[in-house]
Amino acid sequence: MSYVSHADLGGRALPGAIVPEPEGEIFHAPWEARALALTLAMGGTGSWNIDASRSARETLPGYARLSYYQIWLAALEKLMGERHQLLPDELAAGQMLHAPQPVKRVLQAADVPAALARGTATERPPTAPARFAPGQRVRTRSAAVGHHTRLPGYVQGKVGTIEHLHGMHVFADAHAQGLGEQPQWLYTVVFGGAALWGEGAQPGLSVSVDAWESYLEPAE
Repeated sequence: MSYVSHADLGGRALPGAIVPEPEGEIFHAPWEARALALTLAMGGTGSWNIDASRSARETLPGYARLSYYQIWLAALEKLMGERHQLLPDELAAGQMLHAPQPVKRVLQAADVPAALARGTATERPPTAPARFAPGQRVRTRSAAVGHHTRLPGYVQGKVGTIEHLHGMHVFADAHAQGLGEQPQWLYTVVFGGAALWGEGAQPGLSVSVDAWESYLEPAE
């Protein structure tokens, strides 16, 4: 079965208008705050990494009809179910019915602010020279991949220019699959609007995308 991301929506013609929500409106109902808290608490156990959680969200069959925090909650159920931390009878009953599975660590409530402020660093020491340099023209990978990727569909196979090197960072594609960090050089690549949308693009428009080295090849 092929890997399908339902979250890669950039550049697609979608039905209906996009209506921005009021600035600063985070939750629409009390359960959404609890969904966020549960997701943070389980992420803090080290049972999976952030890229695996993104993969779980984007592959949800009902992604398009779910709200933001419904996606988070459904992905949490999926991740926990795969690890037998949540069983079907517990989900149906809405309560714990079995002894909990052991976890690597527990994120205590008092430690949450510091943990969120600290974040998780993804930069790693360089182990090889960068293949590309600022000002160099590159073309992104065009072939589909059967796993989570951070390369947006609308820039695949397009030509852009390296603007900045960010150092070597954990490679999200491998990390999501449980294949380890496999750090790669990470670049900011700038694409002209015409390269992405054709000659009808707004004049002067450009889009910047952060892309790992394996996404890129020299442009001819």
